[in-house]
Amino acid sequence: MVSYRTKVAERIRLPSRTERERNLAAAGYNLFNLAADDVYVDLLTDSGTGAMSQEQWAALHRGDESYAGSRSFERLEAAVRDVMGFPHVIPAHQGRGAENVLYGTLLEPGDVALNNTHFDTTRAHVANQGADPVDCPVADARDPEADAPFKGNFSIERAREVVAEVGADRVPLVILTITNNSAAGQPVSVANTRDAARFAEEIDATFVIDACRFAENAHFVTERESDYADATVAEIAREQLGCADALVMSGKKDGLSNVGGFVATDDERLAEACKQRAILYEGFPTYGGMAGRDMEAMAVGLREAVEEAYVAGRVDAVAQLGDLLTDAGVPIYEPVGGHAVYLDAAACLPHVPAAKFPGQALVCELYREGGVRGVELGSFAFPDTDRPELVRLAVPRRTYGRDHFQHVAETVAAVLDRREEVTGLRLATEPPVPEIRHFTAELEPVES
Repeated sequence: MVSYRTKVAERIRLPSRTERERNLAAAGYNLFNLAADDVYVDLLTDSGTGAMSQEQWAALHRGDESYAGSRSFERLEAAVRDVMGFPHVIPAHQGRGAENVLYGTLLEPGDVALNNTHFDTTRAHVANQGADPVDCPVADARDPEADAPFKGNFSIERAREVVAEVGADRVPLVILTITNNSAAGQPVSVANTRDAARFAEEIDATFVIDACRFAENAHFVTERESDYADATVAEIAREQLGCADALVMSGKKDGLSNVGGFVATDDERLAEACKQRAILYEGFPTYGGMAGRDMEAMAVGLREAVEEAYVAGRVDAVAQLGDLLTDAGVPIYEPVGGHAVYLDAAACLPHVPAAKFPGQALVCELYREGGVRGVELGSFAFPDTDRPELVRLAVPRRTYGRDHFQHVAETVAAVLDRREEVTGLRLATEPPVPEIRHFTAELEPVES
């Protein structure tokens, strides 16, 4: 059930097919290079692209833009303490800024970082420190059709194998991403979070939770983990996050804001080390690359994110899109996660081999067919990793309605009706950092 009503509307237009063909070629068959005005339904990401509430808009006017010691930081700090349970907060301009601060503090060359599944910027930041990012997903995570409640979980078994190979002294960091973005937005159970925390303690590693979508994850726990059937989202969030030594957060997700992020910890020494790195890369520790008004909006957003009506409506909206796609016969990753529906690109385009990037080919065809922008999260985005060929359709918060979702489903179905016409792609230009090549690389079509 929708728990809000719209106060501001933005006009959008669907460019003609001729325009879309021209735009696609000019973008080098990489939809990151498209102008936003040339996109009809934009499902590239849910990061900072949602609509803020009236309380958040009101909070913008309270912004204290003092360089040091601003009241806006105090309100953000209080929200993090109340909602997430951590006393020390180091703000950053967004999640990847927070990753740079935290992982740059904790990692050295030759280290190994374990994660249920590293997302792109996380993988890049670990690699940038000269460390090795190693994924530890559960087996079901690689199967789009597996029926399991917590396919985002961290595999303790796989992590122990890595530690046996490299030695515990080389593994100073264990990361748990909730929900697991690279595993189709699948949730992580509280029980698995506790297990991962105990494992990190065993090997004397810092246990970090990437909390970008912590509220969505808590909602799934209420539905799928029997011990928490009667708990609130807010209670589960506090308990689950409390297992960590530190958090890294993009406020552009479950902070419900358009910009910002932070590191949070209950370790005073780690907080102080992060502050020093933040001064160098982000800004003074009481603004960290954010305007005061943005900290105000995030402080309100964190509190709203754990309200039952909000998060239930959020997850339901994504499920609606999943249902429409399933009804249209589109192969998707199931069960549907919290922030996005993931198309099974290998099943959608079985004749396109991984070497020709079936996910990216599908992304391009969705734009060509209906002006829909998604993102590939398969062999193009994650080279040299054993991951399914997926296309993510990320749903911005409080932005699109059922008519938009119906258009998306019809667009995907139309592409599949002519799937045999779709050929693959090859790289035309590639940036030097492979972990983030999908942001700027250009491609070109190849013959079948």
